[in-house]
Amino acid sequence: MDEQTARREIVNIGRLLYERSYVVSSDGNVSVRLDDGRIVATPTMMCKGRMTEDALAVTDADGKPLGNRKPSSELAMHLLIYHERPDVMAVCHAHPPHGTAFAVAGLAIDQPILSEVILTLGCVPLAAYGTPSTDELTEAMRPLVKHHNALLMANHGAVAYGSDLWQAFDRLETLEHTARIAILARMLGGSKNLPADAIEKLINVREAAGYLGESARCQACGYLHETQLSCASGDRPAATDYYERTATNGSGKISLTREELVELLSQAVNRGES
Repeated sequence: MDEQTARREIVNIGRLLYERSYVVSSDGNVSVRLDDGRIVATPTMMCKGRMTEDALAVTDADGKPLGNRKPSSELAMHLLIYHERPDVMAVCHAHPPHGTAFAVAGLAIDQPILSEVILTLGCVPLAAYGTPSTDELTEAMRPLVKHHNALLMANHGAVAYGSDLWQAFDRLETLEHTARIAILARMLGGSKNLPADAIEKLINVREAAGYLGESARCQACGYLHETQLSCASGDRPAATDYYERTATNGSGKISLTREELVELLSQAVNRGES
């Protein structure tokens, strides 16, 4: 992608993030890696719904500014993803309400309840809390980035990435949609997980169709014995303690009454529609 196209698409995605209440104020950040290795990124302290193309920052592959625009202070998160995933060319970080509710509650989005999500996204693990804009955050994310296309960050938000900016945005949107469905299902008494044989068929379909490769098999996270790679093995880092809490099926892991959960959901829906 050339720089001018990247600038135009970042502005368009920024407006979508803002219009859908995935970000407010100066929240969130978006970046694109150009073919020459430079990074075009959203600037620090600017509303994503009011950006202009000339307001964006450009850095080298190590995050050093190449102009007079200062990139987001959370660019290190993007640089980590680009370093760990050569296939990734764009990153979207935001605070979508339902997905972030999972992150605040200490829950991963890892239950196999929707066939479409298994096909196109896989599970979304939860990285332990790390102070934004510091090495704490990137170190908590590091063990998970290679094997997943989206992450939740405890008490922070969500990040999704892909081969282009629209794929990164689509994955973030899928994350948020899945979180909302999961919360609604809990209100109705709990979701029903797909059986292991159905998950295996879906994984075979997604690999045959090219949605996700075999290297992403640990996105099944414990539901199939042969897919238990880094996310389900003994080398799983202590940083994923929150993830451990949600690796088994069941409800009753959120310390809220039904009435409190309904009230929180109602408030979130009302804010999204206003």
